[in-house]
Amino acid sequence: MTNLVYRCMKQSYKEGIPQGFEGQDKTLVNWIKAIYDDNKLASYISLPDHIIIKRLSEEANISLKRRDGNKTSVALTKEQYKELITVIRSGFLSCHPNEQVAAALVLEANLGLRIGDIIRLRLKDIIRDGERYRLDITEEKTGKKRTFTVPSEIVAYLQDYCINHAISKDDRIFPTTQRTIQRHLKAAADYLEYDNIGTHSFRKFYATNIYVNNNYNIVLVQQLLQHSSSAITQRYIGIDTEQLEVAIKNNLNLL
Repeated sequence: MTNLVYRCMKQSYKEGIPQGFEGQDKTLVNWIKAIYDDNKLASYISLPDHIIIKRLSEEANISLKRRDGNKTSVALTKEQYKELITVIRSGFLSCHPNEQVAAALVLEANLGLRIGDIIRLRLKDIIRDGERYRLDITEEKTGKKRTFTVPSEIVAYLQDYCINHAISKDDRIFPTTQRTIQRHLKAAADYLEYDNIGTHSFRKFYATNIYVNNNYNIVLVQQLLQHSSSAITQRYIGIDTEQLEVAIKNNLNLL
């Protein structure tokens, strides 16, 4: 299987897109697309063939696991959110306290940005616009431009964090990697015995709270998450429409 992926990779690299997989085993298609999406192809081409094949197998497994993790992660409850942030801040077992990871996840839960966009933020990206603060970003994953208001409480939270950690307005607020945050979060979730928790759980927590606290307005959540349709948003947060939820509640007949 690895040799076949390797041959397809060599054929498709010059095309600039992962082509030539039609009719192949579905696992092969997913495998090489996962590697391609993670921008691994260019770094492999110059290596000896036997090294490429070895790394190909390792990276494909990592890429597919990460991709699957986004789909299976669940939204946090408020209790889970508080407990995860608390143990990450205070430390647990062999894991030292990590305020950086905790603060990045708090920001994800309050802005609804993907963790990849969170770790690229700088304080100067937040602009004072009259009586409000505005954040202009280009999403790393989609390339879409987003402009939205940042509550003054979040701005104050970030300013205090930057002062306490000697971070200038031009520096990245969270100079770390997604994998570092994911690894620390997984350790905390395992420690608390929480299943299916990933960084996306904090974005889903944000989306779910917006949905419930705004009269089940799925279109509002769709706009905030930059989804192409409300159906995608509904599947993303894993809850039904208001009508279905009300129907379920009204049908309770507990004895």
